[in-house]
Amino acid sequence: MKIKKFKDCAEFTSGDGCILREFLHPDKEDIDLSYSLAHAVLKSDEISKPHSLKTSEVYYILEGEGRMFIDKESALVYPGDTVYIPPRAVQYIENTGILI
Repeated sequence: MKIKKFKDCAEFTSGDGCILREFLHPDKEDIDLSYSLAHAVLKSDEISKPHSLKTSEVYYILEGEGRMFIDKESALVYPGDTVYIPPRAVQYIENTGILI
């Protein structure tokens, strides 16, 4: 059984500018998992850097409001929203005033 405590996961600034805590990452520990699981924070009125990944990604919005950009589309996002990001899609998110 593997249990990770939030407070035990080191906080760092990710390549896209978010404050990140990685809970599970297949490249960083001996687990059979084809994705990573992380908690990200983007400060008020900030925008993450556009980027793309080889694999898909999923955002689950815990709090705040923002605008998600995926390729040429954008949409407002709110707490409880889940966003699927396809592999190789250029994506970034804007915090429109409240922590997300």
